[in-house]
Amino acid sequence: MSNKPEQSWKRKLHDIIYEAETPEGKLFDVILLIAIIASIILVMLESIKSFDDKFHNFLNISEWIITILFSIEYIARIITVKKPIKYITSFYGIIDFLSTIPKYISLLFGGIHALAALRALRLLRVFRILKLARYLGASNMLTSALKASKAKISVFLFAVLILCIIFGTLMYLIEGEESGFTSIPVSVYWCIVTLTTVGFGDIAPVTAVGQFIAALIMILGYGIIAVPTGIVSAEYTNRHKNDKPVNPEDTVHLNSQSCSSCLAENHKDHAEYCYSCGEKLSV
Repeated sequence: MSNKPEQSWKRKLHDIIYEAETPEGKLFDVILLIAIIASIILVMLESIKSFDDKFHNFLNISEWIITILFSIEYIARIITVKKPIKYITSFYGIIDFLSTIPKYISLLFGGIHALAALRALRLLRVFRILKLARYLGASNMLTSALKASKAKISVFLFAVLILCIIFGTLMYLIEGEESGFTSIPVSVYWCIVTLTTVGFGDIAPVTAVGQFIAALIMILGYGIIAVPTGIVSAEYTNRHKNDKPVNPEDTVHLNSQSCSSCLAENHKDHAEYCYSCGEKLSV
């Protein structure tokens, strides 16, 4: 009987921290995201010397308040699960730890607190809040299309590299060192920059022949940029056509419920038990 109150508050705290189905859980996650964004902004502002000189104490105190809040949240996440080690060694567990520890380390080693910008990774939790996992199927299709196009894209990039070497060598012979084309590698670098339409402007041809070749490379660049996109798009379209139509009744709708025992997520809507370990979920 003595364990029931303890289990009750742990379960309630777990539902608030790990799930976004309840109003309390949604509010917690929204507040957490606001705190993460605020912390990132504070670190960015602290890197501006003029701003830091004027508001150093405010920035430092604010960062400490957020760090302490994150520390409390990290500890709460550990004590509300049945297998703390699993959370600590999980992806989000490692991210939570790395985003909390820099401020403490900065007490011993100055400047390390800038690593608090790692908290930007915690924004990945927005996927759980907005249920963006529903769109993972589309991303998987895109990934498979990229893998299927790997051979074609590799051949294409190899051909582009050969063109860059040829044009780079040609420009080295035409322009020479006096125009900034001091070596073939430098000329190949210029060709890559020009072909990709980046155009840093650190090296430029001065002869009429060199400028003509540069113009051809620029025009060629527009066509080359479009080729990989076309290859992947064609493969994606083919895979989309070959997909079998999905019965709406068979569609798996994902929610944000997290198992307190094994931390498994992406359960079906209205699921009562964890699909991984069989633990009863909070419904």
